[in-house]
Amino acid sequence: MNESDRDLVLGNLVRAVHLLEACPEFAAIVPEVRVNLAFALPDASGPSQVAAVEGRITRVGDRPRASGLPAFGASDHMARLLVETMRREPGLRAGINFAWSEELLAHLKATGRAPVGIDRTREPAEAADRDRASMPWKIETLVRAAGGVPRLFFESAGLGKEPLFVLLGEDAVAVAEEACRIARSFAAAS
Repeated sequence: MNESDRDLVLGNLVRAVHLLEACPEFAAIVPEVRVNLAFALPDASGPSQVAAVEGRITRVGDRPRASGLPAFGASDHMARLLVETMRREPGLRAGINFAWSEELLAHLKATGRAPVGIDRTREPAEAADRDRASMPWKIETLVRAAGGVPRLFFESAGLGKEPLFVLLGEDAVAVAEEACRIARSFAAAS
């Protein structure tokens, strides 16, 4: 593993966190499970090769705030999503989640974005019942619905699952910038 690549990933995540913390509008779309922001090494094959914000990003008052520093292995869920995504789209190495709502979905559609959705209630038992088995099903479902891995999608509520949007991109700064654009646009329209 190239130390230079690791430093670039961590530095990019630090910049992305600063962008999100400087975007008060983003606080309105921080979900109950908090925000996972992650960025994978170019050839990541497991969560230990994906860096994320330790403790996730939460809301303090009316501002988004990182709970900790970016570190490799700090994410499991988003890391596995990125590794699975990279099997189909190697350039999509970063991701962020944020709160889903009918209002935000309608806003995204009204502004020309029609995110693909995953209905978690349709998840096959073999994926839903086994810990960490749902990611291949999610990505395959998205690919079938969108003709490729979409950059923006949502997951409906499921048993014990909060509905969320997920935004994918080339690096953490790119997804943070886009997440802030979405949050500012939504706040301006509300």
